[in-house]
Order: sequence, then structure tokens, then C-alpha cells
Amino acid sequence: MHDMGKFLMVIGAVVLVLGFILWSGFAPKWLGRLPGDIRIEREHSAFYFPIVTCIILSIVLSLLLSIFSIFRR
Repeated sequence: MHDMGKFLMVIGAVVLVLGFILWSGFAPKWLGRLPGDIRIEREHSAFYFPIVTCIILSIVLSLLLSIFSIFRR
């Protein structure tokens, strides 16, 4: 159980650092602007849902976590 706490702390720190990087403007310009991302802009409102970006990030994170789990055994 002690290892799980360490793992969660490391994941939280990585997410925090990535959040600051993306928030500060150092994110790649294509992130969130892929074909298939939903963007609806009207006069006084806007709706934006980056579904393709979410799918690609999910696939990449799943691959990374599976690679780390293979090396951990």
C-alpha cells in the first residue's frame, strides 16, 4: 500500500507540471486543433470539445502505462 501512495504522488506531480506547462503557453500548436475536434462558435457563445485530441492522448497514456507495467514486473 505504501508503493501505491508513492505512485499516486508521482502521478499527481507529473500532472501538475504538465498542467503548468500547457497553461503557460508552451503547448504544441496542434494540441486541441486536430481534425475532428468539435468547435461551434456563435455571436455570444462558444462550445469546444477536443474529442480527437482526448482519444489520442488516451491512447498514448495507455501505451506508456502498459510499457511501464511490463518493466516493473
